[in-house]
Amino acid sequence: MTPTKKQPLFIISGASGVGKSTMCEILFQNESDYIVMESDLLWHDIYNTPEDNYQKYRKLWMRVCANISQIGKPVVQCGCAVPEQFENQDERDLFTDIHYLAIVCDDKKLENHMRNGRGISDENWIKSSVDFNQWLKDNADKTQPQVTLLDTTDLTPEQAAEIAHKWILERDLWNHAFCSK
Repeated sequence: MTPTKKQPLFIISGASGVGKSTMCEILFQNESDYIVMESDLLWHDIYNTPEDNYQKYRKLWMRVCANISQIGKPVVQCGCAVPEQFENQDERDLFTDIHYLAIVCDDKKLENHMRNGRGISDENWIKSSVDFNQWLKDNADKTQPQVTLLDTTDLTPEQAAEIAHKWILERDLWNHAFCSK
């Protein structure tokens, strides 16, 4: 089925352990204007293809999000991602816009949360998360489209969720006012 009601898609990204899942859980519990989906929901090792930038996984999620949005509400997808993984897909045409928000924090806070808050001891995983967190901070303004950063270093998950909620509504209102569905 080809979706007939195009909606914007919202991607909330960030490194493992940065707090995006906690924040997205708060959005999920309070949602009424959009649908929140956790991207890990459909993860399976067959999609672990970094050599092609996880192409089949992104295509699958874009089709799922486009079909869910047929109810007249946009989808907010939460998971580790960068714009090029979505913007280069044929499925990009299923959306009016794709907006990207990356949750970042201080590297020490991220590492501490992974070790003590989540009990992660895998040094490669911790390094990978810290590196991706830094990559987002260094490159958010260089991606196409640009990624909006939300630094949660000094925020509670509730405060971060409120900021993300407002960010989503601001962009969705713009789409409702200026884009044809």
